[in-house]
Amino acid sequence: MDTKECLLSTEEIFLAKIEKFINIHQNSFLVLSAALHGPEEWKLMFRIQQRFLGCNLRILPVHNTVNAINLMCTIAKTTSKPYIDSICYRMITAKAYIIEQSPVWKTLQKIKLNSDSVNPN
Repeated sequence: MDTKECLLSTEEIFLAKIEKFINIHQNSFLVLSAALHGPEEWKLMFRIQQRFLGCNLRILPVHNTVNAINLMCTIAKTTSKPYIDSICYRMITAKAYIIEQSPVWKTLQKIKLNSDSVNPN
């Protein structure tokens, strides 16, 4: 839906459509297209965010059809099971690396080792 269409249609009808969409879909993405995102478009996005705060609605502004298609491809790619598993694995690996290399973690290990040698329990 184009943002100008959204501004021209009555707000309640538009918000009812969004609410129905959110109720049907577990992860909801609202792609708002405008050549230029001016004050009116940002106000609209803010009103939608306020209305659906706490819902699984992500509002994504795009400027043209190419941006919208690229965005849809990215969403499809990142929400597919194999890609999610890959992302989770990389995050776990990065977390383990950060912990292993962290000077704070090394200091905590030394403190624990020192306290273990003093207290045999």
